[in-house]
Amino acid sequence: MKASEQVKRAVALRYQADRDEAPKVVAKGTLETAKKIIETAKAHHIPIQEDETLVALLIQLDIGEAIPPELYQAVAEIFSFIYQLDKNYGNPVPPRRPE
Repeated sequence: MKASEQVKRAVALRYQADRDEAPKVVAKGTLETAKKIIETAKAHHIPIQEDETLVALLIQLDIGEAIPPELYQAVAEIFSFIYQLDKNYGNPVPPRRPE
């Protein structure tokens, strides 16, 4: 990773239709923590979407907090895009381990 490409902020979301009313923040951080979030996602084949504007809004939420209704559309578009990519490339999102 080039210095100019260094991860500055990251937010991880979880959405389980049978458990969650809305996607929830499950991890967030800056600098080294952000880098670890990205590395962990890659190691577990969790899709990553870069959107600095959305991250700026999501990072203000607490861990475990559901995203507000104002962000439903933006997050739904990202989830839809990721699911479509997985479907097209025969790479389904791996099942999540129960918490």
